[in-house]
Amino acid sequence: QVQLVESGGGLVQAGGSLRLSCVASGSISYIDSMGWYRQAPGKQRELVATVTATDSTNYADSVKGRFTISRGNAQNTVYLGMNNLRPEDTAVYYCNLKNRLRDATVYEYWGQGTQVTVSS
Repeated sequence: QVQLVESGGGLVQAGGSLRLSCVASGSISYIDSMGWYRQAPGKQRELVATVTATDSTNYADSVKGRFTISRGNAQNTVYLGMNNLRPEDTAVYYCNLKNRLRDATVYEYWGQGTQVTVSS
């Protein structure tokens, strides 16, 4: 099993910044990718940003230029720097990890989520 623990959410005014952190632990074989997804009330969970083992990044169009995803030196940590936050960024943010086993099977894990609220 793999456990993901997120931190860094909170309440911020529009235009402000937050930094989310996620630390993975447990039976990690090979991390294909780590990333952040979010889910606003009444909406489906959506991709925010991902980073692969080779540091290739992918962002939702709505956050490009404002959010930055990065991996820590320990490689089992991922951060999401969020600048110029907007009320529409309000959501529960979930950390995601794709773990590849030796037989190439990939398992996906989720954190418990951290609330980000942006007031106007």
